[in-house]
Amino acid sequence: MSIHQQPFQLQPTSPQPEPTPTTLASPAPRAAADGPREALASGRALPEVAATITRLRQRLRQAMVGRDEVIDLVLVALLADGHVLLEDYPGSGKTTLAKALGEAIVDDQPADEIAGFRRVQFTPDLLPADVTGVMVFDTTSSTFAFRRGPVFTHVLLADEINRTSPKVQAALLEAMAEKQVTVDNTTYKLDQLFFVIATQNPLDLAGTYPLPLSQLDRFLFKIRMSHIARDAELEVLASWRQRLEGTPSDLPRVPRGELLRARAGLRDGVVISPLIHEALVEIARRLREDRRVLQGVSTRSLVLALPALQAQALLAGRDHVVAEDLLLLAPRLFVHRLELAPGAAAGEQIVQEATLPAIELLERQTRLGARGAR
Repeated sequence: MSIHQQPFQLQPTSPQPEPTPTTLASPAPRAAADGPREALASGRALPEVAATITRLRQRLRQAMVGRDEVIDLVLVALLADGHVLLEDYPGSGKTTLAKALGEAIVDDQPADEIAGFRRVQFTPDLLPADVTGVMVFDTTSSTFAFRRGPVFTHVLLADEINRTSPKVQAALLEAMAEKQVTVDNTTYKLDQLFFVIATQNPLDLAGTYPLPLSQLDRFLFKIRMSHIARDAELEVLASWRQRLEGTPSDLPRVPRGELLRARAGLRDGVVISPLIHEALVEIARRLREDRRVLQGVSTRSLVLALPALQAQALLAGRDHVVAEDLLLLAPRLFVHRLELAPGAAAGEQIVQEATLPAIELLERQTRLGARGAR
Protein backbone atom coordinates (compact mmCIF):
# COMPACT_ATOMS: atom_id res chain seq x y z
CA MET A 1 0.00 0.00 0.00
CA SER A 2 1.41 3.40 -0.90
CA ILE A 3 1.49 6.36 1.44
CA HIS A 4 1.75 8.85 -1.42
CA GLN A 5 -1.35 10.98 -1.83
CA GLN A 6 -2.12 14.18 -3.65
CA PRO A 7 -0.08 17.04 -2.14
CA PHE A 8 -1.88 19.48 0.11
CA GLN A 9 -0.52 22.99 0.38
CA LEU A 10 -0.90 25.36 3.30
CA GLN A 11 -2.40 28.48 1.82
CA PRO A 12 -1.46 31.90 3.19
CA THR A 13 -4.39 33.48 4.93
CA SER A 14 -5.29 37.12 5.07
CA PRO A 15 -6.11 38.60 8.49
CA GLN A 16 -9.75 38.19 9.37
CA PRO A 17 -11.77 40.11 11.93
CA GLU A 18 -11.49 38.61 15.37
CA PRO A 19 -14.77 37.23 16.71
CA THR A 20 -16.03 38.81 19.90
CA PRO A 21 -17.19 36.84 22.92
CA THR A 22 -20.71 38.20 22.51
CA THR A 23 -21.08 36.51 19.12
CA LEU A 24 -19.62 33.23 20.36
CA ALA A 25 -21.02 32.95 23.86
CA SER A 26 -24.02 30.78 23.18
CA PRO A 27 -24.90 27.20 24.11
CA ALA A 28 -24.29 25.88 20.60
CA PRO A 29 -20.54 26.46 20.14
CA ARG A 30 -19.58 24.39 23.20
CA ALA A 31 -21.51 21.40 21.91
CA ALA A 32 -20.01 21.76 18.46
CA ALA A 33 -16.49 22.22 19.79
CA ASP A 34 -16.68 19.25 22.12
CA GLY A 35 -18.43 17.09 19.55
CA PRO A 36 -15.88 16.53 16.75
CA ARG A 37 -18.13 14.39 14.57
CA GLU A 38 -20.87 16.99 14.53
CA ALA A 39 -18.34 19.65 13.59
CA LEU A 40 -16.97 17.55 10.74
CA ALA A 41 -20.45 16.73 9.51
CA SER A 42 -21.06 20.43 9.03
CA GLY A 43 -18.40 20.40 6.28
CA ARG A 44 -15.22 21.66 7.94
CA ALA A 45 -12.44 21.17 5.37
CA LEU A 46 -8.75 20.56 5.92
CA PRO A 47 -7.73 23.94 4.39
CA GLU A 48 -9.71 25.63 7.17
CA VAL A 49 -7.71 23.64 9.73
CA ALA A 50 -4.52 24.81 8.02
CA ALA A 51 -5.77 28.42 8.13
CA THR A 52 -6.42 28.13 11.87
CA ILE A 53 -2.91 26.88 12.55
CA THR A 54 -1.38 29.50 10.27
CA ARG A 55 -2.96 32.26 12.34
CA LEU A 56 -1.64 30.73 15.57
CA ARG A 57 1.81 30.31 14.07
CA GLN A 58 1.90 33.93 12.90
CA ARG A 59 1.02 35.29 16.34
CA LEU A 60 3.58 33.09 18.11
CA ARG A 61 6.34 33.98 15.65
CA GLN A 62 5.55 37.65 16.17
CA ALA A 63 5.94 37.23 19.93
CA MET A 64 8.97 34.89 19.79
CA VAL A 65 11.91 35.67 17.53
CA GLY A 66 14.29 32.92 16.43
CA ARG A 67 12.22 30.04 17.85
CA ASP A 68 10.41 28.84 14.71
CA GLU A 69 11.28 25.16 15.27
CA VAL A 70 10.15 25.21 18.90
CA ILE A 71 6.94 27.03 17.94
CA ASP A 72 6.12 24.42 15.31
CA LEU A 73 6.71 21.57 17.79
CA VAL A 74 4.46 23.27 20.37
CA LEU A 75 1.74 23.66 17.74
CA VAL A 76 2.10 19.98 16.78
CA ALA A 77 1.63 19.01 20.43
CA LEU A 78 -1.35 21.34 20.81
CA LEU A 79 -3.04 19.88 17.72
CA ALA A 80 -2.26 16.34 18.85
CA ASP A 81 -3.77 17.00 22.31
CA GLY A 82 -0.43 16.35 23.99
CA HIS A 83 1.82 18.22 26.42
CA VAL A 84 5.37 19.59 26.12
CA LEU A 85 8.40 19.49 28.40
CA LEU A 86 10.97 22.21 27.64
CA GLU A 87 14.51 21.70 28.90
CA ASP A 88 16.11 25.09 28.76
CA TYR A 89 18.11 27.74 30.57
CA PRO A 90 16.74 30.82 32.36
CA GLY A 91 15.69 33.70 30.14
CA SER A 92 15.10 31.65 27.00
CA GLY A 93 11.56 32.91 26.46
CA LYS A 94 9.53 29.97 27.73
CA THR A 95 7.12 32.19 29.68
CA THR A 96 6.74 34.49 26.68
CA LEU A 97 5.91 31.51 24.46
CA ALA A 98 3.31 30.06 26.84
CA LYS A 99 1.72 33.45 27.53
CA ALA A 100 1.58 34.32 23.82
CA LEU A 101 -0.15 31.00 23.12
CA GLY A 102 -2.72 31.64 25.86
CA GLU A 103 -3.38 35.17 24.59
CA ALA A 104 -3.78 33.92 21.02
CA ILE A 105 -6.84 31.85 22.01
CA VAL A 106 -10.25 33.54 22.33
CA ASP A 107 -12.39 32.17 25.14
CA ASP A 108 -15.73 31.67 23.38
CA GLN A 109 -17.34 30.53 26.65
CA PRO A 110 -16.52 33.34 29.15
CA ALA A 111 -19.20 32.10 31.56
CA ASP A 112 -17.10 29.03 32.43
CA GLU A 113 -14.47 31.32 34.04
CA ILE A 114 -11.59 29.36 32.49
CA ALA A 115 -8.44 31.48 32.25
CA GLY A 116 -6.50 31.69 29.01
CA PHE A 117 -3.10 31.34 30.69
CA ARG A 118 -1.79 30.45 34.14
CA ARG A 119 1.74 30.04 35.45
CA VAL A 120 2.84 27.94 38.45
CA GLN A 121 6.36 28.41 39.80
CA PHE A 122 7.16 25.00 41.30
CA THR A 123 9.06 25.15 44.59
CA PRO A 124 9.92 22.53 47.27
CA ASP A 125 7.19 23.82 49.62
CA LEU A 126 4.37 23.68 47.05
CA LEU A 127 1.33 21.52 47.90
CA PRO A 128 -0.91 19.54 45.51
CA ALA A 129 -3.86 21.77 46.45
CA ASP A 130 -1.87 24.77 45.20
CA VAL A 131 -2.09 23.23 41.73
CA THR A 132 -5.45 21.45 41.58
CA GLY A 133 -7.57 23.54 43.95
CA VAL A 134 -8.86 23.31 47.51
CA MET A 135 -12.09 23.16 49.49
CA VAL A 136 -12.69 26.45 51.33
CA PHE A 137 -15.21 27.02 54.13
CA ASP A 138 -17.76 29.70 53.28
CA THR A 139 -18.80 31.43 56.48
CA THR A 140 -21.87 33.02 54.92
CA SER A 141 -23.43 29.69 53.92
CA SER A 142 -21.62 27.49 56.48
CA THR A 143 -20.63 25.09 53.69
CA PHE A 144 -17.45 24.10 51.91
CA ALA A 145 -16.92 25.35 48.35
CA PHE A 146 -14.32 24.31 45.83
CA ARG A 147 -11.84 27.00 44.86
CA ARG A 148 -10.26 26.21 41.51
CA GLY A 149 -6.52 25.90 41.15
CA PRO A 150 -4.39 27.14 38.24
CA VAL A 151 -4.99 23.92 36.24
CA PHE A 152 -8.38 25.35 35.26
CA THR A 153 -6.96 27.12 32.24
CA HIS A 154 -6.36 26.70 28.53
CA VAL A 155 -2.56 26.91 28.72
CA LEU A 156 -0.64 26.08 31.92
CA LEU A 157 3.05 26.90 32.33
CA ALA A 158 4.54 24.53 34.91
CA ASP A 159 7.80 26.38 35.51
CA GLU A 160 10.76 24.33 36.84
CA ILE A 161 8.57 21.30 37.46
CA ASN A 162 11.52 19.28 38.76
CA ARG A 163 11.98 21.61 41.76
CA THR A 164 8.87 20.42 43.59
CA SER A 165 8.17 17.17 45.42
CA PRO A 166 6.93 13.99 43.69
CA LYS A 167 3.60 14.44 45.50
CA VAL A 168 2.96 17.70 43.66
CA GLN A 169 4.27 16.32 40.38
CA ALA A 170 1.82 13.44 40.71
CA ALA A 171 -1.02 15.94 41.15
CA LEU A 172 -0.60 16.78 37.47
CA LEU A 173 -0.85 13.14 36.32
CA GLU A 174 -4.63 12.92 36.38
CA ALA A 175 -5.01 16.42 34.95
CA MET A 176 -2.68 15.76 32.02
CA ALA A 177 -3.97 12.29 31.19
CA GLU A 178 -7.70 12.61 31.80
CA LYS A 179 -8.35 16.39 31.86
CA GLN A 180 -9.85 16.24 35.34
CA VAL A 181 -8.87 16.63 38.99
CA THR A 182 -10.27 14.89 42.06
CA VAL A 183 -10.50 16.78 45.35
CA ASP A 184 -12.21 15.27 48.42
CA ASN A 185 -13.64 12.41 46.33
CA THR A 186 -15.27 14.83 43.89
CA THR A 187 -14.14 14.99 40.27
CA TYR A 188 -13.98 18.31 38.43
CA LYS A 189 -13.58 18.43 34.66
CA LEU A 190 -10.92 20.61 33.08
CA ASP A 191 -11.31 22.37 29.76
CA GLN A 192 -10.96 20.17 26.67
CA LEU A 193 -8.21 22.48 25.42
CA PHE A 194 -6.08 22.04 28.59
CA PHE A 195 -2.44 22.16 27.49
CA VAL A 196 0.67 21.98 29.69
CA ILE A 197 4.04 23.51 28.88
CA ALA A 198 6.44 22.37 31.61
CA THR A 199 10.05 23.46 31.96
CA GLN A 200 13.15 22.25 33.74
CA ASN A 201 16.63 23.73 33.96
CA PRO A 202 19.29 21.23 32.79
CA LEU A 203 22.17 23.21 34.32
CA ASP A 204 21.27 23.62 38.00
CA LEU A 205 20.19 20.22 39.38
CA ALA A 206 20.92 20.76 43.08
CA GLY A 207 17.79 20.25 45.18
CA THR A 208 15.67 18.93 42.31
CA TYR A 209 13.38 15.91 42.01
CA PRO A 210 13.87 14.19 38.63
CA LEU A 211 10.60 13.35 36.93
CA PRO A 212 9.83 9.61 37.00
CA LEU A 213 9.22 7.78 33.73
CA SER A 214 5.50 7.57 34.50
CA GLN A 215 5.38 11.37 34.52
CA LEU A 216 7.67 11.79 31.51
CA ASP A 217 5.42 9.45 29.52
CA ARG A 218 2.60 12.00 29.87
CA PHE A 219 4.57 14.50 27.79
CA LEU A 220 4.28 14.10 24.06
CA PHE A 221 7.59 15.91 23.42
CA LYS A 222 10.70 16.78 25.35
CA ILE A 223 12.33 19.71 23.59
CA ARG A 224 15.87 20.86 24.33
CA MET A 225 16.24 24.55 23.58
CA SER A 226 19.47 26.33 22.74
CA HIS A 227 20.45 29.96 22.31
CA ILE A 228 18.88 31.73 19.36
CA ALA A 229 20.90 32.78 16.31
CA ARG A 230 22.89 36.01 16.22
CA ASP A 231 20.54 37.86 13.83
CA ALA A 232 17.51 36.85 15.88
CA GLU A 233 19.18 38.08 19.07
CA LEU A 234 19.94 41.41 17.42
CA GLU A 235 16.29 41.67 16.37
CA VAL A 236 15.21 41.07 19.97
CA LEU A 237 17.49 43.86 21.18
CA ALA A 238 16.26 46.23 18.45
CA SER A 239 12.62 45.71 19.46
CA TRP A 240 13.06 45.52 23.23
CA ARG A 241 11.11 48.73 23.93
CA GLN A 242 8.04 47.62 21.97
CA ARG A 243 8.11 44.27 23.76
CA LEU A 244 8.54 45.94 27.15
CA GLU A 245 5.53 48.19 26.50
CA GLY A 246 3.48 45.19 25.45
CA THR A 247 2.29 46.52 22.09
CA PRO A 248 -0.86 44.54 21.22
CA SER A 249 -0.71 42.32 18.17
CA ASP A 250 -2.77 43.27 15.14
CA LEU A 251 -3.02 39.62 14.04
CA PRO A 252 -6.35 37.81 14.57
CA ARG A 253 -6.74 35.36 17.43
CA VAL A 254 -8.27 31.87 17.27
CA PRO A 255 -11.49 30.94 19.10
CA ARG A 256 -11.25 28.00 21.47
CA GLY A 257 -14.02 26.11 19.69
CA GLU A 258 -12.34 26.58 16.33
CA LEU A 259 -9.12 25.09 17.67
CA LEU A 260 -10.96 22.06 19.06
CA ARG A 261 -12.65 21.53 15.71
CA ALA A 262 -9.23 21.82 14.06
CA ARG A 263 -8.03 18.90 16.19
CA ALA A 264 -10.94 16.79 14.98
CA GLY A 265 -10.50 17.88 11.36
CA LEU A 266 -6.81 17.02 11.48
CA ARG A 267 -7.41 13.47 12.67
CA ASP A 268 -9.96 12.74 9.96
CA GLY A 269 -8.36 14.77 7.17
CA VAL A 270 -4.66 13.73 7.24
CA VAL A 271 -4.04 10.20 5.95
CA ILE A 272 -1.81 7.73 7.83
CA SER A 273 -0.88 4.58 5.93
CA PRO A 274 -0.70 1.22 7.73
CA LEU A 275 2.95 1.25 6.66
CA ILE A 276 3.50 4.11 9.13
CA HIS A 277 1.95 1.95 11.85
CA GLU A 278 4.35 -0.86 10.97
CA ALA A 279 7.31 1.52 11.10
CA LEU A 280 6.30 2.77 14.57
CA VAL A 281 5.97 -0.77 15.90
CA GLU A 282 9.33 -1.70 14.35
CA ILE A 283 11.03 1.25 16.08
CA ALA A 284 9.44 0.31 19.40
CA ARG A 285 10.51 -3.33 19.00
CA ARG A 286 14.11 -2.38 18.25
CA LEU A 287 14.26 -0.06 21.26
CA ARG A 288 12.83 -2.70 23.61
CA GLU A 289 15.30 -5.32 22.40
CA ASP A 290 18.33 -3.03 22.61
CA ARG A 291 20.63 -4.17 25.45
CA ARG A 292 21.47 -0.56 26.24
CA VAL A 293 17.81 0.13 27.06
CA LEU A 294 16.42 -1.04 30.43
CA GLN A 295 12.88 0.12 29.65
CA GLY A 296 11.62 0.82 26.17
CA VAL A 297 8.76 2.94 24.89
CA SER A 298 5.15 2.18 25.78
CA THR A 299 2.27 1.37 23.47
CA ARG A 300 0.69 4.61 24.63
CA SER A 301 3.58 6.56 23.14
CA LEU A 302 2.90 4.94 19.75
CA VAL A 303 -0.76 5.89 19.95
CA LEU A 304 0.15 9.47 20.89
CA ALA A 305 2.58 9.59 17.98
CA LEU A 306 -0.19 9.19 15.38
CA PRO A 307 -1.93 12.59 15.78
CA ALA A 308 1.51 14.20 16.21
CA LEU A 309 2.60 12.83 12.83
CA GLN A 310 -0.65 14.08 11.30
CA ALA A 311 -0.06 17.56 12.70
CA GLN A 312 3.54 17.58 11.47
CA ALA A 313 2.39 16.59 7.99
CA LEU A 314 -0.15 19.43 7.99
CA LEU A 315 2.46 21.99 9.04
CA ALA A 316 4.64 20.70 6.20
CA GLY A 317 1.80 21.39 3.73
CA ARG A 318 0.66 17.80 3.17
CA ASP A 319 -2.54 15.86 3.74
CA HIS A 320 -0.67 12.59 4.33
CA VAL A 321 2.12 11.36 6.61
CA VAL A 322 5.47 10.40 5.07
CA ALA A 323 8.72 8.91 6.35
CA GLU A 324 10.23 12.37 6.74
CA ASP A 325 7.66 13.24 9.44
CA LEU A 326 8.56 10.14 11.43
CA LEU A 327 12.29 10.77 11.07
CA LEU A 328 11.84 14.35 12.34
CA LEU A 329 9.63 13.58 15.34
CA ALA A 330 11.09 10.25 16.52
CA PRO A 331 13.80 11.79 18.78
CA ARG A 332 11.29 14.15 20.42
CA LEU A 333 8.77 11.35 20.86
CA PHE A 334 10.92 8.55 22.25
CA VAL A 335 14.21 9.70 23.83
CA HIS A 336 12.70 10.95 27.10
CA ARG A 337 10.69 7.73 27.49
CA LEU A 338 13.75 5.47 27.62
CA GLU A 339 15.51 4.23 30.73
CA LEU A 340 19.09 3.57 29.70
CA ALA A 341 21.63 1.20 31.20
CA PRO A 342 24.61 2.74 33.01
CA GLY A 343 27.29 3.80 30.56
CA ALA A 344 24.97 3.56 27.56
CA ALA A 345 25.26 5.89 24.60
CA ALA A 346 23.14 9.02 24.36
CA GLY A 347 19.42 8.39 23.94
CA GLU A 348 19.35 10.37 20.69
CA GLN A 349 21.89 8.01 19.14
CA ILE A 350 19.99 4.90 20.26
CA VAL A 351 16.69 6.22 18.87
CA GLN A 352 18.38 7.16 15.59
CA GLU A 353 19.86 3.67 15.25
CA ALA A 354 16.41 2.15 15.81
CA THR A 355 14.65 4.60 13.50
CA LEU A 356 16.83 4.52 10.38
CA PRO A 357 16.27 0.82 9.50
CA ALA A 358 12.52 1.26 9.95
CA ILE A 359 12.57 4.35 7.74
CA GLU A 360 14.57 2.54 5.04
CA LEU A 361 12.11 -0.37 5.08
CA LEU A 362 9.20 2.09 4.94
CA GLU A 363 10.65 3.86 1.92
CA ARG A 364 11.27 0.56 0.10
CA GLN A 365 7.69 -0.57 0.75
CA THR A 366 6.44 2.80 -0.43
CA ARG A 367 8.39 2.59 -3.70
CA LEU A 368 7.12 -0.95 -4.31
CA GLY A 369 3.56 0.16 -3.59
CA ALA A 370 3.92 3.11 -5.96
CA ARG A 371 5.13 0.84 -8.76
CA GLY A 372 2.28 -1.58 -8.14
CA ALA A 373 -0.27 1.22 -8.32
CA ARG A 374 0.87 2.19 -11.83
